[in-house]
Parts: sequence; structure tokens; C-alpha cells
Amino acid sequence: MNSNVNLTEKLKQYFGFDKFKGDQEAIVRSVLAGKNTFVLMPTGGGKSLCYQLPSLIMDGTAIVISPLIALMKNQVDVINGMSEEDGVAHYLNSSLNKAAIDQVKADITAGKTKLLYVAPESLTKDEYVEFLKTCKISFYAIDEAHCISEWGHDFRPEYRRIRPIVNEIGDAPVIALTATATDKVRTDIKKSLGIMDAVEFKSSFNRPNLYYEVKPKTKEIDKQIVRFIRQNEGKSGIIYCLSRKKVEELAAVLCANEIKAAPYHAGLDSQTRSETQDDFLMERIDVIVATIAFGMGIDKPDVRFVIHYDIPKSLEGYYQETGRAGRDGGEGRCIAFYSYKDLQKLEKFMEGKPVAEQDIGRQLLQETAAYAESSVCRRKLLLHYFGEDYEKENCENCDNCLHPKMKIEAQKQLVMVLQAVQRIKEDFRSDYVIDFVMGRATEDIVAHKHDQLEEFGLGEDEDPKLWNPVIRQAIIAGFLKKDVENYGLLKLTSAGKRFLKSPEPFMIVEDHEFKEDDDDETSEAHGSALDPTLYAMLKDLRQKMARKKNLPPYVIFMDGSLEQMATIYPITLEELQNIQGVGAGKAKKFGKEFVELIKKHCEENEIERPADLRVRTVAKKSMLKVKIIQSIDRQVALDDIANAQGLEFDELLDELEAIVYSGTKINIDYFLDEVMDEDHVDDIFDYFSESDTDSLDVAMDELGSDYSEDEIRLVRIKFLSEVAN
Repeated sequence: MNSNVNLTEKLKQYFGFDKFKGDQEAIVRSVLAGKNTFVLMPTGGGKSLCYQLPSLIMDGTAIVISPLIALMKNQVDVINGMSEEDGVAHYLNSSLNKAAIDQVKADITAGKTKLLYVAPESLTKDEYVEFLKTCKISFYAIDEAHCISEWGHDFRPEYRRIRPIVNEIGDAPVIALTATATDKVRTDIKKSLGIMDAVEFKSSFNRPNLYYEVKPKTKEIDKQIVRFIRQNEGKSGIIYCLSRKKVEELAAVLCANEIKAAPYHAGLDSQTRSETQDDFLMERIDVIVATIAFGMGIDKPDVRFVIHYDIPKSLEGYYQETGRAGRDGGEGRCIAFYSYKDLQKLEKFMEGKPVAEQDIGRQLLQETAAYAESSVCRRKLLLHYFGEDYEKENCENCDNCLHPKMKIEAQKQLVMVLQAVQRIKEDFRSDYVIDFVMGRATEDIVAHKHDQLEEFGLGEDEDPKLWNPVIRQAIIAGFLKKDVENYGLLKLTSAGKRFLKSPEPFMIVEDHEFKEDDDDETSEAHGSALDPTLYAMLKDLRQKMARKKNLPPYVIFMDGSLEQMATIYPITLEELQNIQGVGAGKAKKFGKEFVELIKKHCEENEIERPADLRVRTVAKKSMLKVKIIQSIDRQVALDDIANAQGLEFDELLDELEAIVYSGTKINIDYFLDEVMDEDHVDDIFDYFSESDTDSLDVAMDELGSDYSEDEIRLVRIKFLSEVAN
């Protein structure tokens, strides 16, 4: 059908392009010829044109089943923008009202509409099925088809019902399109759609313009991101986080640092989401902080960076999301932050799911971890995962290739691994193989009696860090393969068997080590960065000021605040407020002489101040603090405030201390009058007026056992509020 159409002319007429990209023309011809077609094309390769162009040429309406409302709106606007009349493309989904739905139906019936986008959930509605039965359908296009496969990274049960509904509406050719699918997922998609006979088109997954990098995730991550965006000012970027809460927090931090950013996640109402999307496309904002729901099908060609704040759950997801960068062939930087803790968190989330699903999830996670930890070319690893060989040794556009590690000889270790896999009958995964080689008598190994084999523990004297890289790089080199159909069991390949017979040199690079960040929230000032001379000068100044104002020194600034000042050198009152424990009130009241001293010290010693300083953090608890202060203004009892905010009483006291230490005044007399003896209040207040330290332990020693810890803390809060603020 229509096989002699001059496609290049049609391409120019409808889309304004002079020539097709890659396999596009062959794919369009396959659809025009009425064949079932399977298209595997990386993000940015021009997938949507493969069904849009034939739909405009053929009789009837093409139904495009697409997972995201935002994507539909975006594509429908694009198609209608190219056409002289309205209604060439429409969508049906939950966001439309009755009048809009009637208009869509009228345009289809009148033969105006060539492309109808439908969410899988809408396609299953009886009223739509009944209506579509009366229409001439040119073909069905299933976009983001990996959603069909539970191995894909976004399983949606409605996708599994597409074939029966297609049969009900009326048979027509099917074109399935995805940007990411391993062999396992490909077969699954074709089975589910009943198109095992489909003509397959598979484009290379290599995106040479994308730069891949993995960084260790530390407490400084927000600062690193702010600094990176500042260095790339005005460029568009997407930051992916796993949780909605983190999306909101990070977007707030970016905005506080004068970066035009907005959050995007499924918890926001659809109007906000589509406004944010439009703002991003129209460049009213530069950065979107999003959960993975964002960006599927967002056709912004010049996204210059994609940052993964959290490591994604699968390499499919990672590839899909990084693929949003550099679609125009220009620069695209893909940076992922990795920590082992995040991996453990993700594993925890899986508990409670069916065992088979947990198994699959863990395997996908292990692949992501292997990608992050490996020192092999990242491009090679990604392409290998998608079943493509990357021949070059060095891609020159990833962190591992630009900063290669020394290679080491691992022939002996590879032989041990291959022997082990053979001896345990190719029936186990890599973690089991490693335990076996290292001689760890785990429950599993003992149950299989493998601890009794002579090969058990052959490699116990080797460096344990070598086994993972040996196995991963043996898979890439083709000596071992992972049986994906079968939970990732390791099998020997014929090349592996040959290697065992006559081993040859086998060079590997060791994995990266990701050191865990300590959990203690120590002040950033501790450590080598502290300027001891300046710290001593600041303490002197505080002492002088304390004497002049007749206040204890800690009332002016706490030691921790001085340490931070001597680390990051604030030289304006505004910058001073970025120091922990310094609020606006305190900065105004005491700050002027301190910042003048710091400025003078920097000039005299030619100190280059860290640019970090200007990274403002958003107090995560600022909303909580506001609620607490408002409740105190209304004179709500403190124990009631604690209950209302879900806090223990001592946690509420922590919050109150943070509020008064940073310079905000609060009046808790109404509560003290109720719960404390007036003489006790006076005694404790007098003690703090004369003491050199605000230490609770010292106060409890000095004041004796007549006073409880809570009482001392409450009066200290009153004292700081009245005297210091």
C-alpha cells in the first residue's frame, strides 16, 4: 500500500526536513506496507516521526498508545502547529471534560483526525472502545513499549491488556517503539502484543556526544550541584531524584541560590505540572528537579545536563533519563551520584513485594551498581548491557576514559572464576561464585555441599576487591555470560572454555572505591580547612564584645559558629546568615565587627574565599520552625505543640534551642509560669547570666540535683531569647 509515495517530499512537506535519520525511512515504509514493526531506537533518534509521518499519509486514524499525558499534549501541539487546520492530532485522557471529548469524537468521525493519542488506562474504557469500533483505524503505535514488560523499568498492568483490546476495536498493523530494551524485554513486548512476526529495526545505542560520569555522593552534594549549575549558567538541565520530598527540598535550595528551577512530580496537580513543563520548554526556567516521571517524550533538543541525585533502579531507567541530554547532537553531560547507602535503601523498598519481583529488582540494581563502581569505559558497559559491542578501547568522553586507572594482570584470578563456574555446574550467580572462590562457607554453600569440593576457597589469599571486576570484565570480554532469562546465572561461553584450556594474559582495571560519608552531622568547619589564626582573632573579638555588653561570650556566637566563620570567611551580613546558628537578628545585632575583621584578615593575607560560601541552604525544618513560633505566639502549651508536630518533648526543646541560638526572640513565660517554680526560674537564669559556658552538663553539675534537665533547658531558652536576642 502506498509503496511508491515519494517519502522525502512528504517529509519536507510535513516536517520541513530534507532527509531522514538512520532507519526512519525504512521503518515508515514498513508501516505503510501494513507490516507489524518493532523499533528499538535510542532517545533522541527520532522515534515519533516513524509513526507520525505514515499516519499523515494513510487513510483513517492512527491510534498512538502512550503512557504520559504530558507527552501527548506536547506532541499534539507540535503536529497541530505544523498543520493548516486544527484537529489533525488529538488526545483522549483523564484530563479532558465532556465537551472536549465530544469535539475529539466529532473530528475523528469527520475524517479530520490522523493521529489519536490515548493513555492505556483510557483505551480500556468501554465508551472509547465502542466509539473506536466505528472508526477506520490505519494502525496502532505503542510508544514507550518497554512499559509492557515487567522487566522494563516502568511496569503498567494496562499495557498487558493492549492486544485483547486491539482485537476488539479492529485488527490493524502494530508498530511498537522503545528507546531501551534488552533482548529479554524485546521478546516479552512482541509476545504480549502478538507481533512475533514483526520486522525489527534496531539502531545503535551509542550517543557519542554524551559525557558520562559517576561521583561519590557526600554531604556536600547540594553544594556541588549548585556550583556545577553556576558554572553552566543559562543552560537547560534536569536533575532526577527518587523521592518527591527530595525533589521539593532540592528545588528550594536551587531557588534560594538564584537558580531558575522548579520541582516536578506526580504529587503536584496536573495544571502545575503542565505549566512547569511549558516554562522549561519556553526557557522561563533553566532546571527541572524531578522524579523519573518527568521528561518521557519531552522534546527539548538542548538539555545540556542530566544529573542523577540518586542512583536509578535500573540501567534501562538510567539510559532513558540520560538520553534526554544533547538530543541536538550538542554537548550533554550526564552525572550520577552514587553511594552504597542508597543501594541498600532501594533494596529495602523491595521488601514486601512478590519474591520473583524482588529477584528481578535486585538484579537490575546490581547491574546499576556494577556500572557505577566499575572503572571500565562507561559507554562500553552501557552498550554491552543493551547487547551491542563497542569496539574502541577508549571512548574519550567518560570519566573512566579521561582518567584511566592502571591495568593489572588477572589471568590467574580469571582461571579460578571460570573453574568455579564450571565446577558448580553453571547454576549460580556471581555473588555465590565469589563466596565459593573465597572459601566462605555460607548457609547456601553448605546446603549444596560445595564447601566439600577441592576448588572451594582456591582464591582465599587473593585481594577480595578483585573478584567483582574480574567477573564483570570477563562478561564484557565474552568469557562468561549472564543468563538473563534465568535470574542472572553465570555460564561459561565457548571462549571461556578455550581460555581454561590455554589461558592468556587478561588485564583488568580495579573498581572505584566509594568511601561512605560519616553519618554524624559534624559542623563542616571541623577539619583541616579551619583557619586557626582567624579563629583565635574571632574568639578575642567575642570576648571583648561580651565584656562590653556584659554578656556571656556564647550568647554572642557559639563556638561552632566561630569555627564555621574561620572556615568559609563570610564578609557581609547576608553571607554571615549562612553560618549555622546565625539568624538575621543575630547577624544585625553582633555581626558587623565580625565580618569587618574577617574581610580585613582576607585582604591582608590574600586569602581566596571558597565560592561555596554563597551556596545557601534551605532550612529543611523552616516550616516546622514557623509552626512552632506561631503556636508559641498563640501561647499553646509546649507539650501540646510537641504532640501536634509529632515530636518528643526533648526534640521540641532541640528545635526551640536552634530558634533562639540563631537570633529569633520567643516568649515562653506563659508556659514556665504554669510548670515551674518561680524561684527555680530565677536561680537558673542567674546562673546563666554569670556563667562562661552554655554547656548543659556543666550547668547540671553546678546547679545540683534540685533542677531537672528539662527545667535547665527551658530557662536557658528563655535566657538566650531575652539576653542575646
